[in-house]
Amino acid sequence: MTESLIVEGIHWITRAIEVTGTAIIVVGAGSSLIRFLQQSLKGPIDQHVVGNFRSSLGEAILLGLEFLVAADIINTIAIQPTLSSLAVLAGIVLIRTFLSFSLEVEIKGRWPWQRATGTPRDD
Repeated sequence: MTESLIVEGIHWITRAIEVTGTAIIVVGAGSSLIRFLQQSLKGPIDQHVVGNFRSSLGEAILLGLEFLVAADIINTIAIQPTLSSLAVLAGIVLIRTFLSFSLEVEIKGRWPWQRATGTPRDD
């Protein structure tokens, strides 16, 4: 009985973390879009405005992905610790890590382990 309550509690915690990650992505995307539209109404859209939009959107996606990966790890380790679920978790983490690295390069113009040499890239 107690074990099932713990598993149920962990299940709800992971769902809350997943909802938080999704909300971060949705709110961040909406906020980025609103700022982009406000700036585009003020004048012509230049590379700086587009670069700021892409940067803020990418940062929201990165933060949301971190929450989603955390929820997957908690769910797999605490609730379903089988070899097949660990293999699925490894695949999910691999894909999300690749996405995170790709977004980091897109936002900052450098790999995460490289030292910053200037300002973020404005494409």
